[in-house]
Amino acid sequence: MRKTLKNVGVSVGDTSVPVLVLYTYHYGQLGVLRSLGRLGITVNGVDPNPRSPGLFSRYCQKKFLYDVDAASPQDSVQYLLDVAKKIGKRSLLVHTTDSGAGWLADNANALSEGYIFQKLSKELVFALANKKEMYFLAKKFGVPTPEACFPLSMGDVEEYVKDAVFPVVLKELYRGGSPRVGKRMFVAKTKAELLKFYSQCEDSSNPNFMLQEYIPGGDDSIWMFNGYFNEKSDCLFAMTGRKIRQSPIHTGVTSLGVCLKNPAVDETTRRFMKNIGYQGILDIGYRYDMRDGKYKVLDINPRIGSTFRLFVGNNGLDVVRAQYLDLTGQSVPSSELVEGRKWFVEDRDFVSSFRYRYEKSLTFKQWLTSYRGVQESAWFALDDLTPFFMMCARSSRKVLSKTDNNTLNPYKLTP
Repeated sequence: MRKTLKNVGVSVGDTSVPVLVLYTYHYGQLGVLRSLGRLGITVNGVDPNPRSPGLFSRYCQKKFLYDVDAASPQDSVQYLLDVAKKIGKRSLLVHTTDSGAGWLADNANALSEGYIFQKLSKELVFALANKKEMYFLAKKFGVPTPEACFPLSMGDVEEYVKDAVFPVVLKELYRGGSPRVGKRMFVAKTKAELLKFYSQCEDSSNPNFMLQEYIPGGDDSIWMFNGYFNEKSDCLFAMTGRKIRQSPIHTGVTSLGVCLKNPAVDETTRRFMKNIGYQGILDIGYRYDMRDGKYKVLDINPRIGSTFRLFVGNNGLDVVRAQYLDLTGQSVPSSELVEGRKWFVEDRDFVSSFRYRYEKSLTFKQWLTSYRGVQESAWFALDDLTPFFMMCARSSRKVLSKTDNNTLNPYKLTP
């Protein structure tokens, strides 16, 4: 019998298919556990750290300690197939990282014995996750994107700066591919600064940084699309919104965001994904360029985004719930965007607010009023408090050890 669960809003008929979430240390992964767990679905988690906050969520039923990324692909596949047997049912497999998207595409055939998931070609996953390939893919299908250059050496950068217009963005092509630095993006204001940043962060044996046109505008010029596409690349769920604050400031992930309708971003993304045959959950970012009035694509994540719980419809639907319903053969109801709905990340937004205040771009009154409309936060939940307290303890340890002092300067490299 179909039923509507209290305080959830989404009507579900069959919750019998369990879910396995790969990694549980991040608030985005915790959001998956809570979103599906509140529907009455059995959700399980895999993480190598026994102190991972998500493992202590009341919605994480079974806990498996294993590092999928660290082990060989063959060993990880076998481990997950063994987990499927322990669970006792074919489960929906949810990955939450770029590397997870690529790994799943590489091992889809073997894993399909024990799991349900969208099957994307590894070529498409790479093209979307790698900013160089994404740039040319956007150009091919007429989607606006900032102009970019892809140097292979310091000589290429020196040639580029001869005619460059500053500031210039130095950005990592593929997340996790640059072991020399912790930061993935820098804004260079001068030629000397760009050359310095490039020399410090690039690995000449494995070039992984691009030079990108800087689009002027504040954090509120960055727009997001969060959606789910079925096997025919039809969009069954879509929401748009923009960033209010970021962490690190100006260059990082959303620490405070708001849902707002943006037909241009919505229509552009639907058409783009249909053209390339994309299916599954999508997280994509644009920047509005006031110089030509265009929304230009910055990043495409072929996976669930960490901000996905910002985008909850008027009936409680989000992308992971839409995916569950679709992949278990149930209809996905239409859902309306809740205009003005806000969501924030407690620890990240506290730190970023301090730094915006430090640079005199945020007053105390603006900070207080910015939380009007907040309906959910990343960590705190009255029905699931333990992960929040674990986050607080972890943040306190970071402050005491002073490991994050370098981010007071947004242009300082992370050692």
